[in-house]
Amino acid sequence: MYGLLEDLSIIEASSFVASPTAGLYCAQMGAEVIRVDHKEGGLDYDRYMLTKEGRSLSWENLNRAKKSVALDLRSGEGRELLVELSAKTGNLITNLPEKSFLSHEAVAANCPDLVSVRIMGWHDGRQAMDFTVNAASGYPLMCGPEEWDLATAPPVNQVLPAWDFITGAYCAFALVSAIRHRDKTGEGSQLRVPLGDVAIGTVANSGAMAEMLYRGGDRERLGNAIWGAFGRDFRTKDGVRFMVAALTAKQWKGLVEAFGVAQPIATLEAETGARFADGDDPRFRHRHALFDIFQEVASGHDWEALEARMAAEGCTFERYRTMHEAANDPVLVGNNPLFTRSSANPSGFEYPATRSFANIPGRAAGEPAPAPFLGQHTEEVLATRLGLSSGAIGDLIDRDIARLSDKD
Repeated sequence: MYGLLEDLSIIEASSFVASPTAGLYCAQMGAEVIRVDHKEGGLDYDRYMLTKEGRSLSWENLNRAKKSVALDLRSGEGRELLVELSAKTGNLITNLPEKSFLSHEAVAANCPDLVSVRIMGWHDGRQAMDFTVNAASGYPLMCGPEEWDLATAPPVNQVLPAWDFITGAYCAFALVSAIRHRDKTGEGSQLRVPLGDVAIGTVANSGAMAEMLYRGGDRERLGNAIWGAFGRDFRTKDGVRFMVAALTAKQWKGLVEAFGVAQPIATLEAETGARFADGDDPRFRHRHALFDIFQEVASGHDWEALEARMAAEGCTFERYRTMHEAANDPVLVGNNPLFTRSSANPSGFEYPATRSFANIPGRAAGEPAPAPFLGQHTEEVLATRLGLSSGAIGDLIDRDIARLSDKD
């Protein structure tokens, strides 16, 4: 963690992935992020996968470095406490519906300069989640083997909820931008970020939307090839699959040298009239013939020997790993300063935890803070933020409007 946002406090009332991600990134930069959940846990509190003790590893990692307050959010009194906390703090991240009790207007009534970021489904109010907006984006029908027919073959969903994580990151950026605006002008802001707009907007920003309209149809499936450049998966003699990419002249030259294919490529150039050192276009247009040349070499070498040759030539490549292999990899995780092993987790399970993805030369990143137990900071926050006495807090607890830590 860095202390870049250490003077910033945020109330987060959210669930699932996108909204907690926004709070997580702010917390990793030093903000005090107070997540407020229903007293028995939000919709994502027991999200798969659970440890044998019933702790969600997803919840645990999306809520690192945050404080936790547990209130009865089905009661009017509990909801009023959340609205008051949001108004006192002045900064809100949520994915609760705009027309809920936690609307911008309801909080801003007692905090005119409120900055709220609200994650929505679609811009017109329809519900959405990562996998449904991904279906609408067109990407799943671009994926799959090259020989699959676009009209009849099934879509291929991605496993990573990418739109959730992109939306979360964008919301953290939007929040800090609005706070900077408030610092200059004194004006609050209500920011609504539809998950669907992040997806279809990214399609536009990438140039893919313009491409489809220009070509008047859909792009063909490419299997594991890289669109518009040279790159694909290959398999070695001993069965190791790996990915290579050559988008620059240096990358292409290194790959040709590492595979020792200068002569067959020269022959192919003579046959086609293409010059593959000239850039992406000729390499992409003739990719099938080039793939055959490189696969023939890969099939004649074990991975260890070919890896050494590619490394010596500065190639851009990586071996395919299972995620379990990646989690145990010394380069990716074990010796990576991004990670440190954390045992102070609500689950009690010890595993690598991330520091901030950004690293700042000359500043210590600090240790990653654990996730809180649900309700761990209820008493502290109600006392410091709302000025409630111990007697008043005790009364809320006795009436089950507020709950303390679920550690035991």
